Amino acid sequence: MSVIQLDGAWELRQVGSDEFIKAQVPGCVHLDLMRAHKIEDPFNGDNELKVSWVHETDWEYSRSFQADAELLAEDCVYLECDGLDTIACITLNGEVLAETANMYVQHRFDVKEKLHEGENHISIRFSSPVNYVKPMLKKDPLLSPGESIPGASYTRKSPSQWGWDWGPRIPTSGIWKSIRLAGYSVARIDDVRIRQKHRKSGQVTLDVEITIERFRKTSCSVGIKITHPNGTVEEATVKPTGSRAKWTVIVEKPQLWWPNGYGDQPLYALDVSLTCDDKHLNVFTRRIGLHTVALEQKKDKHGRGFVFSINGVKIFAKGADWIPLDQFPTRTTVDHYRHLVQSAARAHMNMLRVWGGGFYEDEIFYDLCDEYGILVWQDFMFACAFYPADPAYLDNVRQEAEYNIKRLRNRACIALWCGNNEMEWLGSGEWDSKRNALRKEQYRKIFYDLLPSMVSQLDPENTYWPSSPCSVKPFEDPNGQESGDGHYWDVWHGRLPFTAYRQQFHRFMSEFGFQSLPAIETCKAFADSDDLNIFSHVMECHQKNKAGNGLILHYLSQNFRLPKNFEMMCYVSQLLQAEAMRYGIEHWRRNRPRCMGTLYWQFNDCWPTSSWSSIDYYGRWKALHYFAKRFYAPVMLSVCEEGTSAELHVTNDLTKPVKVEIRWFLEKLDGMVLRKSKIKTRIDGEQSKCLAALDFSEELAGDAIREVVLVHELLVNGKSMSLGITPFAPSKHLELHPAKITVRPVVENDRINLEVSSDKAVRFVCLTVPKKDVVFSDNYFDIPAGRTVTVQVDSDIDPASLSKIKAYSLRDSY
Repeated sequence: MSVIQLDGAWELRQVGSDEFIKAQVPGCVHLDLMRAHKIEDPFNGDNELKVSWVHETDWEYSRSFQADAELLAEDCVYLECDGLDTIACITLNGEVLAETANMYVQHRFDVKEKLHEGENHISIRFSSPVNYVKPMLKKDPLLSPGESIPGASYTRKSPSQWGWDWGPRIPTSGIWKSIRLAGYSVARIDDVRIRQKHRKSGQVTLDVEITIERFRKTSCSVGIKITHPNGTVEEATVKPTGSRAKWTVIVEKPQLWWPNGYGDQPLYALDVSLTCDDKHLNVFTRRIGLHTVALEQKKDKHGRGFVFSINGVKIFAKGADWIPLDQFPTRTTVDHYRHLVQSAARAHMNMLRVWGGGFYEDEIFYDLCDEYGILVWQDFMFACAFYPADPAYLDNVRQEAEYNIKRLRNRACIALWCGNNEMEWLGSGEWDSKRNALRKEQYRKIFYDLLPSMVSQLDPENTYWPSSPCSVKPFEDPNGQESGDGHYWDVWHGRLPFTAYRQQFHRFMSEFGFQSLPAIETCKAFADSDDLNIFSHVMECHQKNKAGNGLILHYLSQNFRLPKNFEMMCYVSQLLQAEAMRYGIEHWRRNRPRCMGTLYWQFNDCWPTSSWSSIDYYGRWKALHYFAKRFYAPVMLSVCEEGTSAELHVTNDLTKPVKVEIRWFLEKLDGMVLRKSKIKTRIDGEQSKCLAALDFSEELAGDAIREVVLVHELLVNGKSMSLGITPFAPSKHLELHPAKITVRPVVENDRINLEVSSDKAVRFVCLTVPKKDVVFSDNYFDIPAGRTVTVQVDSDIDPASLSKIKAYSLRDSY
């Protein structure tokens, strides 16, 4: 096998211009224009508004390369384009080679007869995606997402790049993944499929099925090796029959792969090599996890369940919805992927939903999910719009589905294939109208015919689900609470209070959310000091939900006092977001097994902005992510307060029982205890239980409701796991006292702990280190009067910075 990499230096020009600039591949036009100082960074200020001409223009990449005799001596030479974005025409040595229109697939072309020994020239012209769709829109103006440039659904290009209510309108063009010339002789490995059969005896049978593309009828052999997590190796050599080879191996004592929080994630290394006359032709490698995965939807007293079962254990799915990491995806680094997936695992998450308006993610994302035990709910890339279903479009989608199902089906992390985001709900109530008859037929062709047949054929071990949200009956009550998954937006878009979550009993919550501003440091990265105002032009340019800032202030007025400055506005908005999600998720976890999963909107950002994310564009944890670490804890104490009463619930997601102790104190904000008690009991595995119903009407009468709070601590198997405060009045009405918060660093064996204490009750204590992005074991936490909370510094930090740690609380925000 011979390979000539075509990544690296190219030239770029605007079609019709003779001016070339240097370009970098993989990349995109915007990044190349930034490097050439032709445009400013669209993420800064209001620059997004100044670069729309870029996506309204056609562009051409070109370069020369050398093809040597060794490459041309191969039986076949492919031009392999891992990703072209999107409407592309490839010219090789002056001859049009191909036209492409899908950014989600690898394009491969036989070019041996078109190459010359010595210098060759390739150019790839990218048509403006916006101009490309205009004639189609004029003929049939398909519904597009409200905040986007119209027409995305006519292309197989990331819909969110056209604009969303959290992302900019910057549709990109370019060679966004690697490109190479690859020469093969005799044969090449085309596909490897690994099928698992789990026996009642505990054994696992692995069927390794190899598909070979042949260029000659010469005999060849396939070497297969499996390396167990403990280093044991099993290997064999098999002879293909025609274009196929198969090997079956029995793993006698398998080490099973589990989601995060349920066990370990041992991975087996599979190596497949193709050989002819002792010459290695081609190699395939993959790590696999041994497990079973099923989506169970059994009838029960509430309707039908919606629960993921891994290795026979019903798990409560805990996680969030994942969007693209960057509007310009080629500049995303492995370190950033690792930080985000690791952050999900640290917050006790076990599932991420790769949302259907972005991309099928890079291999590194799935590698990390395999490593950290993060299940992936994988949407196909369709969202919030109507799509055409003509034969050419369906064929394009078929190729996309085949490529990505084959690419991902051997992954331990893949738990579900979902057809689209919110499209079935979009037409709810009108699918049978005469006006929507054509749309319904188009929808059915893609999401009830094509995609399920592809999953059934290529990955029958995993479930296909038509849409999110969706019910068990096509087009009937797609966001109902008796079956399927649900999206709920009346808290936020509908302006209902946080307590409205407690009236919702969906079987699986796959989308719900609340916005906040990002960290003040993130705002300063794109806005000048004069623009640090929630209603400034620049801040509104970085708020893509038109009602967003008004909604933040609406909810702020219900819950908190007006912040004294913009930095405190960022802080308090994040408390709003975190509290909203806490209300919902604690409620749904209390109601397991009726509800068996919560995935909040959204996990991350694609640019610096106000949004629903719990981690911002620069990887900074918002208050919500620290709250998630608490409300997704395997054993959780939650308080359901109403009026002057409170219920104490303990939820245990572990498969084993635990001994719990609850210590509660009804006390004034200065620490005076009015009532106290403790509860010791055992909570069975996979259970949620109400342990106490408390009435404090006497103690909370009159003005006392603003001065008295419930302090609660949870101990699990003798170890303190949580300490918190529940008020009975809105935080804006609490008579919080000025408090002295002290932070005492303790360094032991390269581990830095912070002992944080307060003389008065303080809420939502935030720890920061100036000019440092630091992750702590906990943050935005409560400290009851006279108590100490120990926090570990989980980031590398210079000990000299410890003296600069800043601590403030809600009382300091006004």
